[in-house]
Amino acid sequence: MTIFEKMADAVIRGNEEECMELAKAALKEGIEPIKAIQQGFAKGMETVGINFESGKFYLPEMMLAAKAMNAGVEVLEPVMASKGSQGAPKRATVVLATIQGDMHDIGKNIVKLLMSTSRFDVIDLGKDVKVTRIIEEAQEKRADIIGVSALMTTTMAYMPELIEDLSAMDMRQHLKVMVGGAPVTEEWAKEIGSDGYAKDAVGAVRAARELMGK
Repeated sequence: MTIFEKMADAVIRGNEEECMELAKAALKEGIEPIKAIQQGFAKGMETVGINFESGKFYLPEMMLAAKAMNAGVEVLEPVMASKGSQGAPKRATVVLATIQGDMHDIGKNIVKLLMSTSRFDVIDLGKDVKVTRIIEEAQEKRADIIGVSALMTTTMAYMPELIEDLSAMDMRQHLKVMVGGAPVTEEWAKEIGSDGYAKDAVGAVRAARELMGK
């Protein structure tokens, strides 16, 4: 088993200590930190995502795996920073929020966790966030994607408002909008003009990758 395979396996098993030790071993072997993340830890997280989708893994296993990967990445990041890099290339900057009037954020928090471990630069605005603030933050941070969730049909109405406001401001060409949440369907997402939809956190990462052309 190669060191990359060991890294992936440690992530899948959710072993934080082992991920940290393998990260140190990779550095001793002269392996580039970015390569260790992409070919080792990230591969393990991809397998975890597949297992979660198939029902083989549940939320606790997924959370442990993400935590283990982060522990390994934290060992590698100082070395990457010393070489003048902030880490593995970010796929995109994503602004996440639970839409105005909605206090549910468990699903959004899981999306944040998985996107972060998938090397997206995530800005989490929290829950019950007004449309105007989401747009302002996206502008300020020069975000590539806005991801909003809702757990109630009454708060879903703010999603098309967000898209309409972005269109009126001529921001849709360079800013993608993803929507999700229990009452949100793929058909409705298309109807309001969103760029992406996901029914769960794993799907959200996949959709974001597709929007950014991987």
